[in-house]
Amino acid sequence: MSPAKPQIFLVRHAESVHNVTKDFNIRDPGLTQVGHEQAAALEASFPDLSSVAVVITSPLTRAIETTLDAFGSILPGGNNLILDPFLQERSDLPCDTGSPISVLKERFPSFPNVFWSSLAGNASELDGDDWLEKKGDYAADDESVTKRAEKVRKILWNVAQNIQQAQKEEDEKAAEEREDLKTSIVVVTHGVFMKFLTEDETIDLPKAGWKDYYVEEADKFDGKGKRIPVKRSPPCRQNPPHLTSNITRTPEPLNS
Repeated sequence: MSPAKPQIFLVRHAESVHNVTKDFNIRDPGLTQVGHEQAAALEASFPDLSSVAVVITSPLTRAIETTLDAFGSILPGGNNLILDPFLQERSDLPCDTGSPISVLKERFPSFPNVFWSSLAGNASELDGDDWLEKKGDYAADDESVTKRAEKVRKILWNVAQNIQQAQKEEDEKAAEEREDLKTSIVVVTHGVFMKFLTEDETIDLPKAGWKDYYVEEADKFDGKGKRIPVKRSPPCRQNPPHLTSNITRTPEPLNS
């Protein structure tokens, strides 16, 4: 029997300070109290936490805080958590620019040093502060962000392949030797970058909202790997809007 395609749960960060104040000059803002409550509610409503093999998150503070509030209970020792700067938000505004690693270390002292040295496997590297400069891979123009999204899809495909291989090996074991296999991937990112990642301009998840996807099979993309699609899972699922701040809002610009 062929291994099932790993599910990818695409999660938008919870409500951040700049989402409420509309002050986009705040550098790397964290969550509001409502945002923390939204993320905690996500932990309670997520379909199957026990199925999550890995959580890959943007290293912006609001995304890390969402990850810890929603998925902290399944991240013992941080062994299945990856911080990937490719998942940071699109714009070069201060609110979408991350914090130096020295600041993140102070902000999240419980994280093992491995997060701040380099990211193993197929993820991009976080071994310096180049990702803060919004140049090259991290530039804010459409072409650069499109290429960055493509790289993330390749990373997700590689992670999915590793999970499927582990599933195949587990299926070959005798029943008494098998372990509960974790097959889901959680990706915590941002509202605008999500549009590039899914190649869907219409996607507009609520804060701490999610939709589930899967990565298409290898034989469905071109030989040069130029476009690796992320497809909606059948049947498509997403969580409903929930907690919101009681502050009157103006329409958000594309830097949420």
